[in-house]
Amino acid sequence: LTDEKPSKGVRVHMVKSLVRTVLDGIFDDLVENNVLNTEELHTLGTCVKIIVHNAENLVDDITETAQTAGKMCRDHLCNPEKQLSLVMEKEGRTRLALVICNKEFHYLHNQNGSELDLLGMQDLLENLGYSVVIEENLTEMETALRQFAARPEHQSSDSTFLVFMSHGILNGVCGTKHWDQEPDVLHDDTIFEIFNNRNCRSLRDKPKVIIMQACRGNGAGIVWFTTDSGKASADTHGQLLQSNICNDAVTKAHVEKDFIAFKSSTPHNVSWRHEISGSVFISQIIYYFKEYSWSHHLEEIFPKVQCSFETPNVVTQLPTIERLSMTRYFYLFPGN
Repeated sequence: LTDEKPSKGVRVHMVKSLVRTVLDGIFDDLVENNVLNTEELHTLGTCVKIIVHNAENLVDDITETAQTAGKMCRDHLCNPEKQLSLVMEKEGRTRLALVICNKEFHYLHNQNGSELDLLGMQDLLENLGYSVVIEENLTEMETALRQFAARPEHQSSDSTFLVFMSHGILNGVCGTKHWDQEPDVLHDDTIFEIFNNRNCRSLRDKPKVIIMQACRGNGAGIVWFTTDSGKASADTHGQLLQSNICNDAVTKAHVEKDFIAFKSSTPHNVSWRHEISGSVFISQIIYYFKEYSWSHHLEEIFPKVQCSFETPNVVTQLPTIERLSMTRYFYLFPGN
């Protein structure tokens, strides 16, 4: 026996011999049992002869297809740009998540219903293996963010979640004392700067997931709510303070490596929160994470949330994945 690969000519001869051997036996049986007459057998034989003579092209096609498929498999499995993110074993791992939820404001209307979002996100993140740090009704959000970034637990963690629920402006989220004359804003650039590879080395090359449900504190467009008569009404900025549903805006931000930011709607557009049931965006995140985080990586789960908003409804918004810079797939439970 030899390990040498047979030449192309030998492979063609093998195919032709195999075809002839099999078909000769079949033809004999067909004639003996009067299934085919002489004319039909001649016609069939002519067709078979064409197939046999084209065996060389068949071998080439099969070989080329197999080589192409093999290359695709190798590229997928060995692609260093999209390997799995390094996830630590549960034992000894100290995952941390931060949730900042501003509900009560000095000058803006309160975010009624956000307490449901807070409880839901806390439950979700804890089930994903994170110890959740909750900060509520902050005006010095940057200080809280820097303190969280400095936590020693990040050294033995493989990732972090940063969740913001508040009013917002185009380029940040609002603190509780925000108003036009004296802005109280945590800018998006500041968030990414605090957690980039230079300033937060404990989370270097580790996924940093940002989820932002930010109410649009000013410049409101149209908002829908149910009146006593059951009809849908439209409000402008002056009436926004009395509505049951408020509009939120998504902002763009500067992003460093290993970030993925998931925003509640497209820039300059609205997203929705209800006083009783909380925000549609957060509730959909919770649902799809619980359904798919055991089997899908993060970049597969977020589009599922987006698709749930694809068909416009009474409340219309489309979440966006912003500034994706993760170079590896992040499975929260890679062993499943």
